[in-house]
Amino acid sequence: MKLYKELFEEFDYQTSAVEILSSSIAKNRIAPSYLFVGPKGVGQKEVALRFLEGIAKQGSEINNIRKRIQNRNYPDLHYVEPTYLYQGKLINQSIAKDKELKNHIKPQIRIDQIIELKMFLNKKPIESNLSMIFLEDAELLNESAANALLKTMEEPINGVLVLTSSRPDRLLKTIKSRCQIINFKGFNNLLLKEKIMNYKSSERFATNQTELISISNGSPELLQNNLEFLEEIPESIWYKITNLPTEALDALFLAKEITETINSEEQICMINWMQQFYWLREKNILKVKRLEKLKIQLKSYVNSRIAWEVTLIELSYVK
Repeated sequence: MKLYKELFEEFDYQTSAVEILSSSIAKNRIAPSYLFVGPKGVGQKEVALRFLEGIAKQGSEINNIRKRIQNRNYPDLHYVEPTYLYQGKLINQSIAKDKELKNHIKPQIRIDQIIELKMFLNKKPIESNLSMIFLEDAELLNESAANALLKTMEEPINGVLVLTSSRPDRLLKTIKSRCQIINFKGFNNLLLKEKIMNYKSSERFATNQTELISISNGSPELLQNNLEFLEEIPESIWYKITNLPTEALDALFLAKEITETINSEEQICMINWMQQFYWLREKNILKVKRLEKLKIQLKSYVNSRIAWEVTLIELSYVK
């Protein structure tokens, strides 16, 4: 048991998850499917890959398994992640982030990826006892892909599937019911502050710590992303969103400036921050609710400029 715990030695803050997974490997009681649930950036992906490493080592004497898994060249492990449709081509989410591609289309896991997954599971493993699947951000399965995955999970397989999700509420209940759920806890506020201070010093973070930590829901990855997004907001917009226009014409100009300057992800982050700001400063539930409506509209890919115009004009009347 101790040997398998060493797989997860950097993740001792996820005690429950590590105990369950270490025991599963030690007793060779591997479930067909797992769902790792928790805020982004608290170790689901890293622990999942260590878990699969432990499974791989049961059937192999090769010593460089960890490096090969990290480099995505281990023959018995297949990776599935959301993809963007960019200039007519599908781009993996991880590559899109590396290239800083700005795309207003939501990433998805698509049915072709699930077909590839099923074909992989049908092949005999080369080194390991089991074929292994790591599927990241399972909440981004589109409808046809989710149904295809469910059908695959209903069939007997000589393999193991590990799914991760920060939004399990968006997954089919039938998919969740076929998985062993492994819960990952979010970071407390003190740990979040320590993590972000290691990232970089920021005046904007220093003056807006409470709001930023609140909208990050215990996730260091989300906190870092939120800070990066907010750092991109020009000072002129930053001033105006904390001092909302009271005249309709000014509201129209601000809507134009926001939509021409800030991409959709940054707009969502900014709205989250505004909700916290106006709640903490004014306890104004009407502003919070109206901003929530705007956020839903933007996530539905309506015309963003019109949505901002209507919202800012309506907010100009809210006292």
